[in-house]
Amino acid sequence: MTPLLILVAGGSASGKSTVVSEIVHKAGLEDVLIIRHDDYYKDQSDVAFEKRLDVNYDHPDALDSDLLQDHLSQLLMGKSIEKPLYDFVSYTRKKDTEVVSSKKVIIVEGILILSDPHIRKLSNLNVYVELDDDTRFIRRMMRDLNERGRSIESIVSHYQNTVKPMFYKFVKPSKRHAHVIIPNDDKHDIAVDLIASKIKTVLGNL
Repeated sequence: MTPLLILVAGGSASGKSTVVSEIVHKAGLEDVLIIRHDDYYKDQSDVAFEKRLDVNYDHPDALDSDLLQDHLSQLLMGKSIEKPLYDFVSYTRKKDTEVVSSKKVIIVEGILILSDPHIRKLSNLNVYVELDDDTRFIRRMMRDLNERGRSIESIVSHYQNTVKPMFYKFVKPSKRHAHVIIPNDDKHDIAVDLIASKIKTVLGNL
């Protein structure tokens, strides 16, 4: 049985992880694998730390989507992979990798996951999580302050110079490839219920 592949995109701090958790819960999924596109940021261990800070991490070129495509192809064939792990403090991959086995349902989440046509071809269901810019910025600022050790000045500068323009250039346009768009400003129980029902139906027919 070929696994069911679901892609979940949306702007930074739009609530993608929360929506994924709700879908998994509502669909009663146990045999599920969740992959973060973020872990596929390119390795920069040979690049000076100061230069890593200048990289545009919101551009598709910052991600090794070819490797992700290859890994997803292997997982869809029932094979295991050695998934990279990313360190947001040092701006490069960790030395360790994670051995990941294929599951009945594979969910990949990331801001740019719907922008890659090769990965989209592998997908069964594309979801885009939408949230207003102000709320996303506040959420992102709090996350980067508390979890990634960033300063307010660096967060604001990065958002204005990189995150916001890249969102409108690459992320937001990718929602045209979504089968379902979830507005995350308010309750989205109905959308999640519909997706969960679709997953149950597909799995029941496999």
